Amino acid sequence: MRILVAGGAGYVGSVLVPSILERAYEVDVLDLLWFGNHLPAGVKVIKKDVMSVTEEDIKGYDVVIFIAGLSNDPMAEYSPAQNFVDNASCPAYLAYIARRVGVKRYIFGSSCSVYGYTVNELCDEASPAISHYPYGISKLQGEFGCLQLQNKDFSVITLRQGTVCGYSPRMRLDLVVNTMFKSAITEKVITINNPAIWRPVLDIRDAASAYIRAIEAHQDISGVFNVASGNYTVGEMADYVKEGVSEDLGINARLNIKHMEDYRNYKVSVEKARNVLSFKARHDIKDIVKSLVDNMDKFKDIENPAYYNIRIFKMLSDSKAVSH
Repeated sequence: MRILVAGGAGYVGSVLVPSILERAYEVDVLDLLWFGNHLPAGVKVIKKDVMSVTEEDIKGYDVVIFIAGLSNDPMAEYSPAQNFVDNASCPAYLAYIARRVGVKRYIFGSSCSVYGYTVNELCDEASPAISHYPYGISKLQGEFGCLQLQNKDFSVITLRQGTVCGYSPRMRLDLVVNTMFKSAITEKVITINNPAIWRPVLDIRDAASAYIRAIEAHQDISGVFNVASGNYTVGEMADYVKEGVSEDLGINARLNIKHMEDYRNYKVSVEKARNVLSFKARHDIKDIVKSLVDNMDKFKDIENPAYYNIRIFKMLSDSKAVSH
């Protein structure tokens, strides 16, 4: 099986690609390398933006995975126009080209951010998607465009991911658990803007597993699937990080709890992914913290701009080097 991963040199891709290689599949990566290349030696990288992809670039692949685009709310709000191109138009365009050349399956990395705000509901894939922010809206538009192309010969699977956290060779410290960990070890303080709000969290190893399950699903399967390792309040996340750094590093971090209003509040059901894709999360927040502790010698330069997507994005935008 030949697989192309668009955005495969990023945070998730740098864990996913080695997982694909372990299963003896052939895998290439399409990526502009904004954050460098941390992939295993020998992985072919096509350095090209998605909107420049041609049919010749995609011919011969069995599966195409889209995990490119802008990856969080700060990037989307910094450049809403590019957000809607990269997260809505690009995945639909790549899916269109993939179907034209005979690719059998297209997997789109979406986000649970599409659910926006709920008070105390467990969102499944049939729940209303009511995000009012550029990032969540663009992800929903990307899903819609891709799913319109699905037919009996072209499977489309959308994975609505919880906030991915944990260690990756292409490290990020701008994701909720990772950010708390960074603050705990550098400042001995964990700031919580609102301890009551809910978030689905996805250990990056479980994220890779979800994509593997989607790659290997029966060809007749298409649709939208929530994937998360668990649902947690932000206050509970902070407690786990505090306990983890205390037990493993002897750091006694103080909690700085605020009660700021936040309109992003949701938790999700992963039963459909469990029952249809056989996706079963193997990790929780304790495991995420342990992975950060075990690998912290690999990201000692805590303020490296490459660990913060918005910093690199602003630098590229200022230099006009950003492309789709």
